[in-house]
Amino acid sequence: MKNKNVVEVNYHQTGKSTNTNELGMREMQSRVYQHRKSKYILVKAPPASGKSRALMFVVLDKLVNQGIKKVIVAVPERSIGRSFKNTDLVKFGFYKDWRVDLQYDLTLNGGQEKKVKKVLDFLEDTNSDILICTHSTLRFAYQKIIDDHIFDNVMIAIDEFHHVSSNDNSVLGSALRNIIHNSSAHILAMTGSYFRGDSEPILSPEDEQMFDKVTYTYYEQLDGYQYLKSFGIDYKFYQGRYTDALDEALNTNKKTIIHIPSVNSSESTKDKYDEVDRIFDAIGEVNNRNEQTGIYTIKDKHTGKLLKVADLVNEEGREKVGEYLRQLNSPDDLDIIVALNMAKEGFDWPWAEQALTIGYRHSLTEIVQIIGRVTRDSSNKLHAQFTNMIEQPNAKDDDVEYAVNQILKAITASLLMEQVLAPEIHLRRRKNKDDKPVNDTDILIRGLKEPSTKRVQNIIENDLPDLKAAILQDPSVKQGIVSNI
Repeated sequence: MKNKNVVEVNYHQTGKSTNTNELGMREMQSRVYQHRKSKYILVKAPPASGKSRALMFVVLDKLVNQGIKKVIVAVPERSIGRSFKNTDLVKFGFYKDWRVDLQYDLTLNGGQEKKVKKVLDFLEDTNSDILICTHSTLRFAYQKIIDDHIFDNVMIAIDEFHHVSSNDNSVLGSALRNIIHNSSAHILAMTGSYFRGDSEPILSPEDEQMFDKVTYTYYEQLDGYQYLKSFGIDYKFYQGRYTDALDEALNTNKKTIIHIPSVNSSESTKDKYDEVDRIFDAIGEVNNRNEQTGIYTIKDKHTGKLLKVADLVNEEGREKVGEYLRQLNSPDDLDIIVALNMAKEGFDWPWAEQALTIGYRHSLTEIVQIIGRVTRDSSNKLHAQFTNMIEQPNAKDDDVEYAVNQILKAITASLLMEQVLAPEIHLRRRKNKDDKPVNDTDILIRGLKEPSTKRVQNIIENDLPDLKAAILQDPSVKQGIVSNI
C-alpha cells in the first residue's frame, strides 16, 4: 500500500467563507441572499457552507417582504430537521429571528399518517407560516391534494435536492413539476452535490432554465477556512478480506469515520457484525461499553491510548449512540465512528479528520457527502483525508473483470473530485490594459469573445462541474484513462 495521495489540494486559510457581514451572513449565504427576489432558486454549495441558514434568510425575506404566506421546508430525513430548529439571527445583524411552531416541526417523533394531516392543516392555518417535514411526508401529503392552487403564495424549500428526480415514477419530482406549472408557488432548492450523472436528472431541461442558479464551489469553501490547509484523496488496495488490511489504512491518531461496505457488495464479508468486531480488534482491546451512551472504550494496540468508539452498525443501542453523537461538545468526546449507511448526509462531527471508506461507492453524490463529513473547519486539524480501500484484482479470480472495473470507476471518481476541490479558473475579457483580476482565479485575456447568450454565460458560471462529470464518465474517456495506467 502506498502513502502518497492520488489527489492533494492545498488551501490558503483566508477565512473568507467563515467570516460574516453586517447581516450575519457568510460569503455563500450573502451570495444566495442577493437572489432572494427570484421566484425559483437553485443553490449548489458544499456541506458545511451554511445552506440551512441561507435558506432561513431567503425564507424570512419572502415572508416579510414578498407576499409569501407560508413556507414548507422539506428535508430527506428526520435528523436533518435539526438544522432548521429555532435560530437567533437578530443578534448577528438580521432583522428577524427564525422561529418554527413546534406543532409544525414534523421531523420530530410521530406517525406518518398524522404528519400528512398536519401538512394539510398547515396549508389552511392562518396563524402559522413555517413547516418542516421530510421529503416523504411532503410526497404523501401531495397525493391528498386535489388542487395545486393551494400552493399559491406558498414557498417550497427542498433541502438535499439531489434526492428528487424528474422521472415520471418520482412522486416528489412530479409534484414539484405540477406545482411549478399550476400555481404561483416559489421554489428554493439546495444541494451539496455537483453531479447530476448519478441517476435521473433533478429537473427537466425546460424547468431547469426557469431557475436562478447560485453556485458556491468546494474550493471557495475550503480555501476560505481559518484552519484547514489541505485535503487529500488516496486509495489503498488489498487482497483477501479488507479487515486483514486495516492496519495499513487506519490511523488511530486521527478522528476517523469508517464506512464498511454494503452487505450486497463484493467487498463485504456478508456479516456486518463480525466486520465491526474485526475493526475493533484492528484498533486494539475493548475495555468497556458505557451503558448510558453505548460508546465503547478501546485501548489502542499501538499507543495504549484509550479511544472512544461509536458503533452505528449494530441496531441494538443505536438510539443511545445517536443521542450521544448529537451532544458532542469537544474533540475529546469521540475518536472513531464505525458506520454502514449512517454518518453521511447531514451528519455533523466537525472534528473528524479522516474518512476511511471500504469499497467503491457508485454514487458521486455519496462520495461528496462522505468527504463533507471531514471537511468541516476545526482548530484540531490542518489536513483532512478521504481514503478508499478497494479490492485488488487477482488474475486467478473469476471476478477480475469486475475488480478492474471498480478500480477504473474509483480513478474516474478521484479525477472528478479533483475538479471539484481544485480552484476553478475563470477566463475574463480584458477591456482595458489597466484592468486587474477581481479574484485570484481570474485570468484576463485581451480580445476574448464574450458569451453569445445568457444561457451560455449561465453554463460557464454554474454548470462546468456537470460538464466535466459528463466528459469523465463517458465510456471512451474512461478507456483512455485506464490505457495509460
